[in-house]
Amino acid sequence: MTPPSSAPTDSAHPPTRDIVLSPKHRWRAYWVAVAVAALTILDLTKVNVALPSIEAALNAGPTELQLVVSGYILTFGLVLVPAGRLGDLRSRRMLFLVGLSLFLVTSLACALAPNTTVLLVARLLQGVAAGIQMPQVLGLVQQLFQGKERGRAFGLFGATIGIATAFGPTLGGLLIALGGDTDGWRLIFWINVPLVAIVIALAAWLLPDTRTRSHRKLDLDPVGVVLFALTILSLMWPFLFTTGSPDDNPHRWWFLVASVIFAAGFVFWERRYAERGRMPLMPFAIFSFSSYRNGVLISTAYFSAVPAMFLLGTLFLQGGLGLEPVFAGMVTIGFAVASAWSSWIGGNLVTRLGRPLVVWGIVGMVVTAGGLVLAALFTPPEWTPWAMAAVMTFGGFAGGLVISPNQTLTLAEIPVKSGGVAGSVGQLGQRIGTAVGTAIALALFYATVYREQASVDDAAVLYHDAYASGMITVGIFLALALVVGVTDLAGRARSGSQTP
Repeated sequence: MTPPSSAPTDSAHPPTRDIVLSPKHRWRAYWVAVAVAALTILDLTKVNVALPSIEAALNAGPTELQLVVSGYILTFGLVLVPAGRLGDLRSRRMLFLVGLSLFLVTSLACALAPNTTVLLVARLLQGVAAGIQMPQVLGLVQQLFQGKERGRAFGLFGATIGIATAFGPTLGGLLIALGGDTDGWRLIFWINVPLVAIVIALAAWLLPDTRTRSHRKLDLDPVGVVLFALTILSLMWPFLFTTGSPDDNPHRWWFLVASVIFAAGFVFWERRYAERGRMPLMPFAIFSFSSYRNGVLISTAYFSAVPAMFLLGTLFLQGGLGLEPVFAGMVTIGFAVASAWSSWIGGNLVTRLGRPLVVWGIVGMVVTAGGLVLAALFTPPEWTPWAMAAVMTFGGFAGGLVISPNQTLTLAEIPVKSGGVAGSVGQLGQRIGTAVGTAIALALFYATVYREQASVDDAAVLYHDAYASGMITVGIFLALALVVGVTDLAGRARSGSQTP
C-alpha cells in the first residue's frame, strides 16, 4: 500500500511539510475536516426535497429548479482542482477558513433570497465555497495518516459521507415540515449558518498549520485554469439544461464538441507547461497508477447512479404516492445507518481484501437498483415506502463497501505532496458524474411524465412508469462501475500485482 520508489513525481512541487501531532490532536483535526465534508455533501442532497416548495414559493420553472441543484455542482466542480493544487502548494487551513466563510455568507444569502435570480447566484457562489474546502479534506487526511490508520480514517470518512448523502433528504423534509410549505425551504439554508460558524471556530483552533514555505514564486498556471474551466463548463452545460421538457433546446449538445476541443487544448498546454519546468495545474503522472485511474472511474460511475437514485425515489414517493417531503426523505434513513456501519467495516478490511471488496459492494448496489424498481412497481401503495426502505437498507450496506474502500485504494499509491490535487480530481469525477447522471435520469423521468400525462389519468401509474424509466440510468452507470472494477481485478491478476 505504500508508494513505490519509482512513483512518478513532479520535481517542480516544493517538498511537503510533515505534520507532527499527537494522536489525540490528529484525530480532532480529522473530525473537523470531516465535518466540513459532511456540510458540503449535505447541501447536495437536502435541497432535492425542497424543489417543489421553491417552485411554489418563487414561481420557479423547470430550468431554474434544475440549476438550483446542478448549478451548485457545476461551480463546485470548476473550483475543485485549482483549489486542491493551491492547498498542496500553500496552506490547507487558510483555504478551509476561506471556503467556510464564503459558505456561511452564501447560505445566508440563499435563506434570504427574495427571488430565483438571487437564489441561483447564491447557490453558484455556494458551490465555489464547497469547491474550495472539499479538496483540503482529502489532502489533510493523506497528510495526517499512513498505512492501516489511513484506511480507518477513510472508513470513517466514507461513513460520514454516506450518512450525509442519505440523511440529507430526511433532514430537508423535516425542516420543510417545521417551516411550512411556503418558507420551510429557507430553513434548509438557515441551518447552515450556526453549524458553519461552529466549524469555523473549530477549524481555526484545531487544524494544523500546513503552510508550505517556499522561496519560489507561486505559479498558478492561469492558462491551464482557464482551459480547464472551459472544458468542465462545456461538458456539464448541456446536462445542466436537460429537464425532460419538450422545450429543451437540442442545440445544447454541441457544447460536448466544444468540451472535447477544450480538453485537447488543456492536455496539450499542461504537457508543454510541465516540459518547461513549470508547475501544471494537473500532474498527469498520477494517472499512471492503475489503482488511481480505475478508482476515479469507479467513483465517477457510482456517483452518476446513486444521487440520481435518491432523487428519483423522492420524486416518485412525493408525486406518485403523495407522501409528505419528511416521510419521503425518511425512506433513506436505513441507507444512511447501514452505509455508516459498512463503511467502517470496509475501511478496516480494505488493506487486506483490496478491490474485490469494492466489486462486491457494486454488485450489491446493482441488486438494490433492481429491487427498488420491483418494490415501486409491484407492491401495494401503502406498503411501497416500507418495501423501498428495506431495499435501501440493504443498499446502504453495499454502498458503504464501495465509497470508503475505493477512496483508500484510489489514493494508496499517490505521493502525499499530490494528495490535494489527486483527491480533487476524484471529487471532480464525482461531481461531473452527479450532474450527468442526475440530468439524464431526470430527463427520462420527466420525458415520460410529459409523454403519458395526456393519456394516463392515474398519477400512481404515471409516476410508476416515469420512475422505472429514470432508474434505467442508475442501472447503466452501476453496470459501468462494475465493469471497471472487474477489469481492474483481471488486470491485477494478469500482472501478479501485490497491491490490493
